[in-house]
Amino acid sequence: MKIALIGYGKMGKEIEKLTLGTEDEVVLKIDLNNQNELNAENLSKCDVAIEFTSPSTVISNIKKCFEASIPIVVGTTGWHDHLNEISETCKAKDQTLFYASNFSIGVNLFFEANRYLASLMNNYSEYDVRIMETHHTAKLDAPSGTAITTANLISANLNRKNGWTMNNPAETDQIPIEAIRKDDVKGIHEVTYESDVDSIIFKHSAKSRIGFAKGALMAAKYIHNRKGVFTMNDLLGL
Repeated sequence: MKIALIGYGKMGKEIEKLTLGTEDEVVLKIDLNNQNELNAENLSKCDVAIEFTSPSTVISNIKKCFEASIPIVVGTTGWHDHLNEISETCKAKDQTLFYASNFSIGVNLFFEANRYLASLMNNYSEYDVRIMETHHTAKLDAPSGTAITTANLISANLNRKNGWTMNNPAETDQIPIEAIRKDDVKGIHEVTYESDVDSIIFKHSAKSRIGFAKGALMAAKYIHNRKGVFTMNDLLGL
């Protein structure tokens, strides 16, 4: 599989490491210094693109891949308010998009466990819920896409909650998310249910970026010869 890495930062380099000595090959690397090389001619040499850039550039990058008929895996977060538009464009143009707020298998199991725990908590109104996420200082969006996905899953399954907010909620039906930035933290997400008598804490902590990189490569292989819009639920059969 010939890969275009759109975004050659820490995640891009981690993905490239995993391809060394395998049948996969990175044939195009795009970073801030050569953005003009992200064009149809160069993309035509690739089987798939893997995109980890920024919320300000991701939409343009997706559209360029659609125009070149190259399947794209998107790991950038902070753009999902445009998801409906991009999904409709993908389907209308018969293209391929795989997006996720987090490519770690462990995080996606964390999502499913939170979905189930939230439904259990419908019977126990004495527990309130909050989320805390911690990432490296270079992360541009806050809260993280993973925290937002977690909050949306809880809100959809816990009847007394309706959406999320940063820090202290103005309304009691909103789930507060606290975003913390520290040097070189790979990603920690913590969900706390608290009552007057006890606390239940559910936590995922990433030890390295390797889990994210492996998931992104799995996604790239999954969308080979597929058309449409896909997520980690499709890949993992959740």
